[in-house]
Amino acid sequence: MAFFVFNSASKMVSSPLVILGFILICVTLHCNSLAEAKANPRPNIVLILTDDLDVSIGGMMPLVKTKKLIGDAGITFTNAFVASPLCCPSRASILTGKYPHNHHVVNNTLEGNCSSTAWQKTQEPETFSAFLQKHGTYQTFFAGKYLNEYGSKKAGGVEHVPLGWDHWFALESNSKYYNYTLSVNGRAQRHGQNYSEDYLTDVLANISIDFLENKSNRRPFFMMVSTPAPHSPWTAAPQYESSFPNVKAPRDPNFNIHGKDKHWLIRQAKTPMTNSSVEFLDNAYRKRWRTLLSVDDLVEKVVRKLEVSGELSNTYIIFTSDNGYHTGQFSLPMDKRQLYEFDIRVPLLVRGPYIKPNQTSPLLIANVDLGPTILDIAGYNVNETQMDGMSFLPIMTGKGNSSTWRSDVLVEYEGEGSNISDPACPLLGPGVSECFPDCVCEDSYNNTYACVRTVSQAANLQYCEFDDNEVFVEVYNLTADPFQLSNIAKSIDQEVLEKMNHRLMMLQSCSGRSCRTPGVYDSQFRFDPQLMFSSLVPHRNKRRQMLK
Repeated sequence: MAFFVFNSASKMVSSPLVILGFILICVTLHCNSLAEAKANPRPNIVLILTDDLDVSIGGMMPLVKTKKLIGDAGITFTNAFVASPLCCPSRASILTGKYPHNHHVVNNTLEGNCSSTAWQKTQEPETFSAFLQKHGTYQTFFAGKYLNEYGSKKAGGVEHVPLGWDHWFALESNSKYYNYTLSVNGRAQRHGQNYSEDYLTDVLANISIDFLENKSNRRPFFMMVSTPAPHSPWTAAPQYESSFPNVKAPRDPNFNIHGKDKHWLIRQAKTPMTNSSVEFLDNAYRKRWRTLLSVDDLVEKVVRKLEVSGELSNTYIIFTSDNGYHTGQFSLPMDKRQLYEFDIRVPLLVRGPYIKPNQTSPLLIANVDLGPTILDIAGYNVNETQMDGMSFLPIMTGKGNSSTWRSDVLVEYEGEGSNISDPACPLLGPGVSECFPDCVCEDSYNNTYACVRTVSQAANLQYCEFDDNEVFVEVYNLTADPFQLSNIAKSIDQEVLEKMNHRLMMLQSCSGRSCRTPGVYDSQFRFDPQLMFSSLVPHRNKRRQMLK
């Protein structure tokens, strides 16, 4: 083979020595770039998202390996909350970094914007994964439950692959363990009920390991694994079906008591619950724990694989849930959707580069912060996005100032109900939903509320307003009353009520940076009395005016 260069007369002449020198220069530059890449590699990121995993009533107890491999190896946040205690709105907040009033996903239905065509057009381009893919640095991988209505034929079916994902293994519809369909990069893959081939949590573990074995080593990766557990139908792997035979739902002070000073939906629960109801929820509680043992195995497999490949030290691993759960608190049988700690508080464990082990942080984190934090880890400027949350990376790595960290977050929920009465429970009338055989209902149209959850050195407070005819208010001092037994709305100082009302209105109308302004218990907070008690909830739904 001849090599050519141009001489001064622009004629092509053969010059092996020149080419040899050129090759040496290229090799030297390539080696230098490789050395620079190795010296300053972008970290990998893994997000493991569980479904309905509480932290307030013992949900983390079965996850022994997860606590050891992630929490003990990094930091555990004890005040992590969701923007909405329901799967689809909460997951939308994780993906977009936005509160529900900005991403407009209000429930788990297509009509509620859950994986609708409107969501696909307006919000999927704004997700953190879309930013990662757009800039081309990260290879992205998703496996598991995406949004409850994903795969609906009315919204593109399983052929739709959202922006931001290079490798896509998404569950059609809601959580299952057997007999489900996965979208594998837009093609349907159907699974049956053979444990070794189809048990979804294990399938997700195997797909994740395959990705880690076959991905490119030239680019960092982002991997999101979204498990069905511990969501119903609570189907455990065969080897775990007999685990925890004596475990019962915790009998905390708020278990099986009447919520006498709470919103009407809580007051309608029957107290005490029947023995059969208590037995049912105890059994469900055990089943939830059993499904989590497979999640614990998944976490161990992923961590060990990263360890063997030498990538663990340069990988952030985040473990959390989309919402909490309750089993018998205030005599509500079992569900989420309520404003109380058991439904809005979630586990949040993180390990990764520059995070010291065995840390615990009481600082207030919301799931709208996950997107900004992931982008921050990846080296992107969060201020160039429309996200409402803020990065907690500086807090984890010791570079942030905890004294100036935010002191409050917003929690929003829009209730659901039926326009006709439940034939089994006619006395309740129309407008309720999620009803149990004993006519205790978990939701209604006017179970629509917004809360300011405050955590600071000066206060541990929750202030909530309902969008109903009463404009019902609930306030709790979590320092004195951690189980939220006493609603102090009528006894708390009036000035505090006014300030919290003011702050709630600000947060309900916030967007982007304005969602990160000082809270009531921040020294920079400014109170304008002219704004208080006006236009309570900007996004009121008029269809509820027929209700209680």
